[in-house]
Amino acid sequence: MKTATKRILVIDDEPEIRRAVRLTITLQEPAWEVVEAPSGRAGLARLSEEDFDLVLLDLMMPEMSGYEVLEQIRLFSDVPVIILTVRDDELDKVRGLELGADDYIVKPFGHLELMARIHSLFRRIEGSTQAYEKPFVAGDLRIDYNTRTVTLKGEPVPLTRTEYRLLEILARNAGKIVPTRTLMAKIWGPLAEDNPEYLKVYVHRLRTKLGDDPRAPLYLHTERGVGYWLTLPARPQQSKE
Repeated sequence: MKTATKRILVIDDEPEIRRAVRLTITLQEPAWEVVEAPSGRAGLARLSEEDFDLVLLDLMMPEMSGYEVLEQIRLFSDVPVIILTVRDDELDKVRGLELGADDYIVKPFGHLELMARIHSLFRRIEGSTQAYEKPFVAGDLRIDYNTRTVTLKGEPVPLTRTEYRLLEILARNAGKIVPTRTLMAKIWGPLAEDNPEYLKVYVHRLRTKLGDDPRAPLYLHTERGVGYWLTLPARPQQSKE
């Protein structure tokens, strides 16, 4: 079954790559619109003026690298981003995740893999329930499942889609250890590589945004070699005077 109409922006300086990506997507999803940008600056210009459902971003571009483009994107947009790269280096992938990428594909890639990654990402984004759900509250942390917003001490906590998805999974299993492999499969789908370093990137980012000290965590705990869990801390008792 085909998914709803989407607009996808391909930012890559290689015309043949952009053409191949366009053909792959339009053959599988004829109703989708694929827009090409030959440089990082051109891609940012399109993003600042138009709405897109997904960005496919090449890392190795002249003048402005994919890393720089991603940093700029995250200053004003939470649009999903899949990195396209010829560099199969773990540090490069981790850096991309740290900057806010949602997934990555190593070139050369097959058309089946590309479409599987894209569909998997859209399923994760659109998989949230539409029924009203009671917010999750743990101390000063509040997660509104209905609006997909997070607040800490009443102040909004800006999260990317992937960061929110990780926190949501842990919140729905509060008090229980969620294995690393389970988290990776739920966040990145069955095609996720079995490398816990990528998950650690998001755990670190979540802790930073929640002000959680990993040495004495209030919310997000690590069970070394197993997984992670979110606790329900008791509210501080009022002093009796």
